[in-house]
Amino acid sequence: MSARGAASPKPAALTRRQRSVLAAVQELGFVTIDGLAREFEVSSQTIRRDIIKLQQANYLHRFHGGAGLTDGTFRPGYAQKLTTAPAGKERIGRAVAEMIPDGASVYLDVGTTVEAVARALLSKMTLRIITCSVSVAMIFCSHGKFDVFVTGGSVRGANGSLVGGVTTESLKMFRVDYAVIGFGGFDDDGAPMDFDLEKIAVRQVALAHSRHGIAVADASKFGKAGVARVAPLSAFHALVTDNEPPKPLRRLFDTAGVRCVVA
Repeated sequence: MSARGAASPKPAALTRRQRSVLAAVQELGFVTIDGLAREFEVSSQTIRRDIIKLQQANYLHRFHGGAGLTDGTFRPGYAQKLTTAPAGKERIGRAVAEMIPDGASVYLDVGTTVEAVARALLSKMTLRIITCSVSVAMIFCSHGKFDVFVTGGSVRGANGSLVGGVTTESLKMFRVDYAVIGFGGFDDDGAPMDFDLEKIAVRQVALAHSRHGIAVADASKFGKAGVARVAPLSAFHALVTDNEPPKPLRRLFDTAGVRCVVA
């Protein structure tokens, strides 16, 4: 049974439009039914049915005339993330830094947990950094220690995430030793999940062009799900977190041969 309950639809059951509605709520915090109806060129009743379905799946909360974020399901805004488990994220960052040797090439994803990894990597002597995060790049640029390559692409969100075809094509030029990937929750089989399909596409390319995939997530992600899968567990060599996962989730990691590091 799904952790969201038997009545909740699987993410794969959502239509393209419903996924786009989720992305809009995630980006804006609140959307109106009339505005969505105009954007997707459908009736208000059609959008209302979409929102009702998404609310039943606990992806968002329906309000009069629109929909907004619901606590515990959607990822919080970037400013809120900065205050979520900061000590745990710093421990995760140090643990990942211990796994990466001097001289390695490293892809760093977006997000506050990955930013903690970036700060911890400043202790290294030499690294080659590839990132799609403006925020991550600035951490390194302010110290001038490493070679840093920032992908092109369209800027998405307050954390300076770069997405789109330019981003994915840029990543295909590289073959990195380690890819450090953030995410927002877990599927029933333990696979990492997230909400933004464009960011997921970037992560998938990065994993495909890396020798070792390292997933990073603080304990607030346990028991949560996303809209779509980032990759199967088999795509990762390790998951680094700040607290012991629930036993069912830990068993999934063990079965998949994924090393679980509790920082």
